[in-house]
Amino acid sequence: MSVKPTWPCLASGAGVFPGARKIYVEGSDPSIRVPMREVATSAGPVTLYDTSGPYTDPGATIQPVRRPWLDARAGSGAVTQRQLARQGMVTAEMEFVAIRENLRAQETAAALRQHHPGQSWGAEIPEMVTPEFVRDEVARGRAIIPANINHPELEPMIIGRNFLVKINANIGNSSLSSSAGEELEKMIWAIRWGSDTVMDLSTGPDIHETRERILRNCPVPVGTVPIYQAVEKVERVEALTWETYRDTLVEQAEQGVDYVTIHAGLLREFIPLASRRLVGIVSRGGSILAKWCLANGRENFLYTHWDDICEILARYDVAVSIGDGLRAGCIADANDEAQFAELRVQGELTRRAWAHGVQVMNEGPGHVPLHLIKENVEKQLEWCGEAPFYTLGPLATDVAAGYDHINSAIGGALIAWYGVAMLCYVTPKEHLGLPDRDDVRDGVLAHKIAAHAADLAKGHPAAQIHDNAMSLARAEFQWDDQFHLALDPEKAARYHDETVPEHGATPFCSMCGPKFCAMRISKEVKEAGGRGKRDVKDIRDIKDV
Repeated sequence: MSVKPTWPCLASGAGVFPGARKIYVEGSDPSIRVPMREVATSAGPVTLYDTSGPYTDPGATIQPVRRPWLDARAGSGAVTQRQLARQGMVTAEMEFVAIRENLRAQETAAALRQHHPGQSWGAEIPEMVTPEFVRDEVARGRAIIPANINHPELEPMIIGRNFLVKINANIGNSSLSSSAGEELEKMIWAIRWGSDTVMDLSTGPDIHETRERILRNCPVPVGTVPIYQAVEKVERVEALTWETYRDTLVEQAEQGVDYVTIHAGLLREFIPLASRRLVGIVSRGGSILAKWCLANGRENFLYTHWDDICEILARYDVAVSIGDGLRAGCIADANDEAQFAELRVQGELTRRAWAHGVQVMNEGPGHVPLHLIKENVEKQLEWCGEAPFYTLGPLATDVAAGYDHINSAIGGALIAWYGVAMLCYVTPKEHLGLPDRDDVRDGVLAHKIAAHAADLAKGHPAAQIHDNAMSLARAEFQWDDQFHLALDPEKAARYHDETVPEHGATPFCSMCGPKFCAMRISKEVKEAGGRGKRDVKDIRDIKDV
């Protein structure tokens, strides 16, 4: 396995990460080139997960890196990663994600590799991820690699409880604002800051064009909710038919969509349960299907046509994210009968999809107070056979309008620690409006913090390396290292330099100043002890040592 440095770490034309370079770690075949970001520090290089893509200039169409792998498997019969894994095959995608998950941890300085064992709540996180481990997790249904055969531009990633926690960013135009070009820029911006997947939730005009531009320029998996486009085609929810939905699903699969949210678990009999709630149904897809069922007096057609849907998904290796149309939209409705009734049906649908070779994850809440979060994970693991769990937050309170990215990250960190595999980001504009670039950045970074906090708590062997490097930089007043290791290097440097612009090796910041800097005083105490000074009577004597 070799490492090949390339150009400085251009993040989708959005600027250079200072002190870092993009590298590619090669696998067993030269076509397997895994992107990573290497940060140079005084303690040695630190390797970070990189989702920013292979851009050299803004808007450039990216290369189809998976084409050789797909061509080599053409005509073999099995298509999906699950089918191939169950046949015992280690695909190039599996080797790719194994290398990516390890983050070159074994090549990192021993001091930086020290980590707390963590509490994994039953997860089985290995010290070293191998391609065979990836294969086995995918075969069991405990992990998925969303990778449509028509999205060759994809740099593969994995979603599962025994891997690094991932995050998703929602983008997409609406009938009121935005355009295909703006959504492309939003996608590039989201992956620059670390979004592992993006969901195109476009509901306005030019849905097909918007999705095409995103897919051909997107190195991360792209998800959609096909019913949004299907409704646009018929204008009225009541007029929606299975045939319209089927054709829309095929259209999106042929374009290259990697995973789709399908609200097939919302049964007609559950609708009265939701009517007792404080706020009812808050899922767009869920509300559409509830209205359709009542207007037509029939069962949810996504449920009745589930096997037909799975046959389409298996044809292209589109993973299914079984939607939670009855997720709680407020604290008062959390963990109610309607939500858990749908989750039970998700378990049934999961097993039926597995039988078709389809990769599956389950969607979850929503709005949940902290003390009710763990129950959600326990029930999902039991009822859905440990399929990956993907949640919106959850938001831990209802009163954080304008700050719901923080609200969601609080709940997200806790639920990811318990076992959720991917968090859907929430921006400061949640409940208020369509997010702009700054909102996307703030939403992504808040949930990157939540995901990383969960990885640390679970004891992921590669997670604490980043923290240890930052800690050493702080202890040694290596300000440039601190900026470069920060999730947002630009903001970290700007905040510091607003008050102490000559950072260099200055042993203090403006919060404590030179006299009361605890890190500086602690360093002097440590140096005094190391020189054998045993008669120090006062902290002020240390300067004379």
